[in-house]
Amino acid sequence: MSPFRALVREEVDLLIDWAAAEGWNPGRDADAFWATDPRGFVGVDVDGQLAGGGAVIDYGTLGFMGLFIVRPEFRGAGLGRRLWYYRRDLLLERLPPGAPLAMDGVKAMEPFYAEGGFRSAHDQHRMRLVATHDQVSPHVRALSGPVGSLGQYDARCFGAHRPRFLSPWLTQDDHRAVAYLDDRLRGYAVIRPCRSGYKIGPLFADDVGCAHALLVALLAHVPPGSEVFIDVPDANAAAMDWAAELGGQEVFSCARMYYGRPPVTDWSRVFGVTTLELG
Repeated sequence: MSPFRALVREEVDLLIDWAAAEGWNPGRDADAFWATDPRGFVGVDVDGQLAGGGAVIDYGTLGFMGLFIVRPEFRGAGLGRRLWYYRRDLLLERLPPGAPLAMDGVKAMEPFYAEGGFRSAHDQHRMRLVATHDQVSPHVRALSGPVGSLGQYDARCFGAHRPRFLSPWLTQDDHRAVAYLDDRLRGYAVIRPCRSGYKIGPLFADDVGCAHALLVALLAHVPPGSEVFIDVPDANAAAMDWAAELGGQEVFSCARMYYGRPPVTDWSRVFGVTTLELG
């Protein structure tokens, strides 16, 4: 009998709790994760108890592997390796032939993921900011869902259409979403509470000016002095420079890696990736 199995909804909460214990500082996003792909979470049992798990999300033309974790007492015996390869192969089976996989892997594990066929594209840098309040641009408005051209804009920046993700992500009670609009949509962003402080993701914008206006609007929703984190891709040099000008301090980095040909993604508009757990 295989030790691998699909997870139930409550076990996604458990994975997120384990991630918090590891210092990953996750948000309270299990409902949105589950709504995106209820078949996209698998685990491994040892002696009748869940020992590890992870996400294998089917976005149709792209798969994403994230939230990979094994309980400390079960590490070092090859269980994580078996689980990781099971997840990779299962996700490949779920997708159309030739569809790529993506993941954000910790730097120390990059060689292991490379053995499994993934290639590094760039690094994502978690930058810590301290919230301040400033004048909000009149072009930035509250966003209540994936309306108008937002789905197309998101797909251009993410590399795939993800309607099942966007609706719960934008409308979850403790998430705040804003869009930059003048003659057209020029960007959007979301802020959410985490175990410590807040995370912004995504932060997609046409340019630095729009990105900054979105950031200012989001910071208006949190107390001044709060810790705020953004995962900035170094594939966007302007975003890295902007984060440095804001006084951002790097607290973590990981590698964006792909199995197969990477999807077409407009990284010049990605000032903050959405979530390292689901892309």
